[in-house]
Amino acid sequence: MDPKPPFDEEKIVARAQQGDRQALAQLVIEYRSRIYHLGLRLTGNEQDAEDILQEAFLIMVKKIHQFKGDSSFYTWLYRIAVNIGLRKLKSKPRKYQHISLDDPDMEHISTAETAEWPDFDYSQISQKPFRKKLDQLIEKLPDIYRTVFILRDLHEISTEDTSKILQITPSNTKIRLMRARNFLKEELEKIIAKEGLT
Repeated sequence: MDPKPPFDEEKIVARAQQGDRQALAQLVIEYRSRIYHLGLRLTGNEQDAEDILQEAFLIMVKKIHQFKGDSSFYTWLYRIAVNIGLRKLKSKPRKYQHISLDDPDMEHISTAETAEWPDFDYSQISQKPFRKKLDQLIEKLPDIYRTVFILRDLHEISTEDTSKILQITPSNTKIRLMRARNFLKEELEKIIAKEGLT
């Protein structure tokens, strides 16, 4: 069996912009799993994730000619999916509105300060019950923090690309991420202390 040819995003996008249906299908195949899981993480609901997936690809097909190549194609597609997901969240009542993580004055927090904050450590929560608790805690985060956390830590998108997707500065991206990580870390440490790792 021949090995799968490498995915050349730039060439496939160029073909798709010229109306090549096979190229459009290749883009859907390449990104559908990531977009679905992004939608699932954002909403916590499989039907909503399916809706986000379908709407994102419908918009992609309709507007792909507007993609100028200023960022990578997946950044452009993720921005579409995130916007759909956030719009869907705004239309629904949230269960955890009492949680407040007010933004500090972000422009006054230096990059050096944010660099000193620790990374989020998943090593203690690899077991299924703790993963489930992490998912519940992520759902408690306000949208602006949850979205950054999902993109950066769960989808491993760079700070620069995350800032482009969310149309905020890299500094704001880092601060929102650290606030999300700190909240999750503190809550998980409480659970670990209370329930242990067995």
